[in-house]
Amino acid sequence: MILKGWVEHVRDIGKIKFVVLRRGNERFQVTVSTEKCSSSVLKEIDKLTRESVIEVEGEFHEHPEAPGGKEFIPLKMKILSLAEPLKIEYYGDVKTKLDTRLDWRPIDLRNPMVRTIFLVQSKVVEKFSEYLLKKNFIQVFTPCIIGAASEGGAEVFKVNYFGKETFLRQDPQLHRQLTIAGGLEKIFEIGPNWRAEPSHTTRHLCEHRGCAVEQAFIKDEFDLMKLQEEMLKYVLGELKKELVDELELLGMDIEPPRKKFPVISFPKVYDILREYGEEIPYGEEYGRRGETVLAEYVKEKYGMEFFFVHRFPFNAKPFYVMKVDEDPFWTRSIDVVFRGVEISTGGQREHRYEKLIEQVNEKGLRYEDIEWFVKFFKYGVPPHGGFNIGIERLVKQIIGLQNIREAVLFPRAPERLFP
Repeated sequence: MILKGWVEHVRDIGKIKFVVLRRGNERFQVTVSTEKCSSSVLKEIDKLTRESVIEVEGEFHEHPEAPGGKEFIPLKMKILSLAEPLKIEYYGDVKTKLDTRLDWRPIDLRNPMVRTIFLVQSKVVEKFSEYLLKKNFIQVFTPCIIGAASEGGAEVFKVNYFGKETFLRQDPQLHRQLTIAGGLEKIFEIGPNWRAEPSHTTRHLCEHRGCAVEQAFIKDEFDLMKLQEEMLKYVLGELKKELVDELELLGMDIEPPRKKFPVISFPKVYDILREYGEEIPYGEEYGRRGETVLAEYVKEKYGMEFFFVHRFPFNAKPFYVMKVDEDPFWTRSIDVVFRGVEISTGGQREHRYEKLIEQVNEKGLRYEDIEWFVKFFKYGVPPHGGFNIGIERLVKQIIGLQNIREAVLFPRAPERLFP
C-alpha cells in the first residue's frame, strides 16, 4: 500500500521515529524503527522536515495508541518535496495575526480549522445550486467585463479593453435582466463581482462572489422573499445534516430557522431605529449601526437571526428597481440580514419601458450610457425580480468568523493584491 502526504511532525525516541503524515483532515502514524525498516528508509527519514511531502510504501499494523488504531510500517520512502523552515505557525493555538497569515496563505490553509471553512463554503455553493436546479432554474454565465458601470458611481474598476475603457462588473444584475428579457424565465449565476471601494472593514472585499437569482412572471417582491427564505433554510439544513464532522471540528452547531423570517418595512424602520437612539434622515438608508440595531430589535421581538428589510426609499436605490405604484417614494426592494449583517439584496425590477426611462432621468443618468440596456424593454419584458446572496458574507456569519477575509482563499482588498 502507498501513502502520500505532508509530514506534520517527526518524534524521535531513539531507535524508533514516529512520523505523523497528514492528508486532508486525516492523519496516519508512520512508525520507523531500526529493527523493522531498511537502511534506505532510515536514511530518508533523517532528512525529513516539517511539511515535507513524502510517499511511503508499506502496510498497516494494529496499534491501539496510533491514530485510528493502526500504524503504518514503511518498506520504502521517497521525499517528493523537502520543506524549508516555516515562516508562520499553522498548527495548534495559532497567535499569528490575520494579515501575516494571509501573506502566507498556502501555509495557513494547512490548519484543519482554516481548511474546513472552505469545505463549508463549498457545501453552501453546492446546496444553492442543488436547490435551484430542483426548482427548475438554469445556471447561466454573464459577462464580467462590461461597457458601462452597472450601478453608476465611482466604485468600479476600469479595464483597458483593446484601447477602450471598460469596467469589471459590480453585479451581474443588468445582464441577468436581459437574459429574462430573452425568455429564460428562471436563472441563477454563481460568480465574482468587484467594487473599487477603499473600505477596510471586517465585512467588505474588493472582489467577492455571489449566488444571483432572477425569476420572471413574479406577482411581486414577496414571491422573491419566499424563494429566498426557503433556499436559505434548505442550505442550512443540509449543512447540519452533511457536515457533522466539520461542524464538530469548528466547535459549532447549526439550527436552521423554523419560523418565517420577520419583515421590517420602511418607513417603520425609522421609528424602530429612533427607539434605539439611532436617528436616520427620512428618505435615507441606514448604515452599519442601523443594521445592528435592527438585528437587536428582531432578536428581542421575534427571537430570530434572519429577517427581511423591505421597501427601501428610491433615493437610496439604483434606477432599475421598481417603485411602489401607489406610493412611489418607496421601492419593492428587499435585503436579508443575518446576525446583524446584510447578506443579500434584491427585489422586483422595473419592466415597463416608460417607467424605466423616467427613473433613468430621475437618477440623472445619460440615456446614451444606458441605452444598451433599456432599449430591450421596448420589446416586451415580463414582471421579474431577483436577489444576490453574498457567499463569503453568508459563510462568515454561519461560522461566526471575525473578518470576512477569513472566508476567502486569497482576499482582494485595497492593500492586498498578492498572493
